[in-house]
Amino acid sequence: MQMKSLRRRSMRPAAWTIGTAAIACAAAVFAATQMPAGAARANALMASLMDICTSRAPAEAGFAAENDAAMARMMAGMSVAPSGSVDRDFAEMMIAHHQGAIDMALAELRHGRNEQLRRIAQEIIVEQQQEIAAMRLALDQPLPPSAPAPTQVGRL
Repeated sequence: MQMKSLRRRSMRPAAWTIGTAAIACAAAVFAATQMPAGAARANALMASLMDICTSRAPAEAGFAAENDAAMARMMAGMSVAPSGSVDRDFAEMMIAHHQGAIDMALAELRHGRNEQLRRIAQEIIVEQQQEIAAMRLALDQPLPPSAPAPTQVGRL
């Protein structure tokens, strides 16, 4: 709440968008550098992110950078070594896949303006979190601590 009033007073909307895009680009590049060692796509991903962050409109660049970073994390997370259990391997890959959907939906909430798509993104977040919890329970993994839904902490 305080951030909204601060933003209105100190930054023009275009400046806020550029600042948000810069943060998103920096976060995406950081995420790319955190990919597992030996990930062949890391260098190509970083080059792609830098292209996105320097060649698009600020709002589009922020969304594209967040989305590309989410996709990279999802693809890396879905690359699981076979455990000998089809069920475990399936669940581990699907957890990463669902988390990717959540991360992409959050990017839509941060940058999108279409209210129908924003509502769909909110539904994706809730549904995918529920399915992740069910899969973790099936694998006897602990659930993450409770926290407010990302869509409940102010408008993204």
